[in-house]
Amino acid sequence: MKIQILGTGCPKCQRLADSAEIAAKELGLEYTLEKITDINEITAFNVMMTPALAIDGDVKVVGKVPSIEELKQTLSQ
Repeated sequence: MKIQILGTGCPKCQRLADSAEIAAKELGLEYTLEKITDINEITAFNVMMTPALAIDGDVKVVGKVPSIEELKQTLSQ
């Protein structure tokens, strides 16, 4: 599984990355975490608000930092 964090590196983007990593570890998932900070790459995902989270290229969360429990549900779908 590839977890992608879309954002410019702001504190919310970092918090989403940290929370996604905690959720994935708690679920025992095999994953890679990729931070996409280039605005052109972010807009290629059709994302206009950050932070955003994509799983294997499919955008799941935009413009917010969900709780770890919410991220666990998102990652296990």
